[in-house]
Amino acid sequence: MKTSERLWRIGSDFAGVLPRAHSAVADGQAWNPLSVRGLRQLGEVALDELALTGMTLTAPPPRLERSEASCAAAAAELAGLGVTGANADPDPVDIGSLRRRRLGRHRYEQLTFDHDPHLPDTLSAEGFGGAATAVAHLCRTDSKRRPWLVWVHGAGQGQPIDLLFSRARRIQDELGVNVALPVQPGCGVRASAWPEYPTMDPLANVAGMLRVVSEVRALVRWLRPQATAIAVAGVSMGSPVAGLVSHLEPVDAVAVYTPIFGLNAMIAAHLGRWGPSVDDTVALLRSEVVEQVSAAVDYQAVEPSASPDRRLIVGAWHDRMAMREPAQVLHARWGGELYWHQGSHVGHLFAPGVHTASEKFLRSLTG
Repeated sequence: MKTSERLWRIGSDFAGVLPRAHSAVADGQAWNPLSVRGLRQLGEVALDELALTGMTLTAPPPRLERSEASCAAAAAELAGLGVTGANADPDPVDIGSLRRRRLGRHRYEQLTFDHDPHLPDTLSAEGFGGAATAVAHLCRTDSKRRPWLVWVHGAGQGQPIDLLFSRARRIQDELGVNVALPVQPGCGVRASAWPEYPTMDPLANVAGMLRVVSEVRALVRWLRPQATAIAVAGVSMGSPVAGLVSHLEPVDAVAVYTPIFGLNAMIAAHLGRWGPSVDDTVALLRSEVVEQVSAAVDYQAVEPSASPDRRLIVGAWHDRMAMREPAQVLHARWGGELYWHQGSHVGHLFAPGVHTASEKFLRSLTG
């Protein structure tokens, strides 16, 4: 892509943030632009659109990483294995380091451990297998056994500041629930470490998700002796991880926030901003063979071990990133409680109604 075309696309996309946001909130319902609620909705959706523009167009232009034919062997193996067969039992956590840290008034511990997810043969043959250093931030009050919340972050996160977004201090101090925040591969404090994740390579994305699921399962098993109950939650890109872990491990509760259908599908949904130059990459990510590869991490095809009354799905009605359909489809499969935030994907993080629903969910662990 020529520099001039790239600059034009970035400029036009930024210029379209407010028009697209207005079109989204005004479509199909009685939206009052003069009300406080209406202005808040418009602002939240504009924030979604701005974040999408920033994450998509400020990155290097995507290029086709592989062909459909190069995915065929992995598709055959992973479709045959399914979720249960593709996700090997995790090795126990062997602590590499456990250091005390501080972020403002937050005191936490940073846990690291080397972990090999034992990927299926076709993914290992592509170079995605092997050990990497897993990282998790732990917020615990003392050595007393308490409920634990394992909170899996979304795209663009994985830094200690997630302690603020997850409201870890309040959850710990007010609700008496300890919090563990695993960092996904290639994100946050792991951004400069192998493996890169997420990418435009559909095999790398599936391998990366298998890896983080294995890491979080190992963390859950390590925490279990310390816990009176364990809940696992995931936001956006973390939602499939939480869903898969809650199926593969016995947990007491599971919550997903602004869930996605799948990582490859979500990336494909937003690449169109680059125009025709990325049509081949979009076609690959949406292809049948990549759908077969993704069967290994299809959390919407399985059910959590937690009982239906301890399953929470939080959707955003004006979600411009994941859209609202994944929450609707997941609720039809899982049941449980479906809470709708009337704003956007990003806005749900700051919504009092979402906080109330989350605390009600967590209080079920302490009752």
